[in-house]
Amino acid sequence: MGIGEHFEGVKQHWARNFAFLDYFKKVYGRAEPLPKWSDADVEEFIASDPVYGPQLKALRQSRKFALAGALVGAAHLGGVAFKYSKAPHGVVLATGFGAITGAVLGTEAAEHWYQLYKMDKQGANLRFIYWWEDKVSG
Repeated sequence: MGIGEHFEGVKQHWARNFAFLDYFKKVYGRAEPLPKWSDADVEEFIASDPVYGPQLKALRQSRKFALAGALVGAAHLGGVAFKYSKAPHGVVLATGFGAITGAVLGTEAAEHWYQLYKMDKQGANLRFIYWWEDKVSG
């Protein structure tokens, strides 16, 4: 095995490890960005795709858990910091940390509530991007 074959193997190894970057290239690495889509467009995709449609619908519903968790976490930790500290910078930092922590906990709750761990989340989003690209291009 020569050095060129070794480096080719290393290159293939890292290409497999960073395959998730293909998603970002498809979505963000465009010369001309895709036009914005509306909720009606997403609902049309959900109705048209029997495999990825329900998955995308569950993903969209799971955002509510993260938002609710962020609001509850920010209000709670910000309130506690305001009650005991009254330092403005402490309240701001505690509110931000509470929002982040609440969003993470809300996302984890949604993972189990909607059983998102069984789904291909990136695949559903990418399938929607492909569908939207085809619809926009004609």
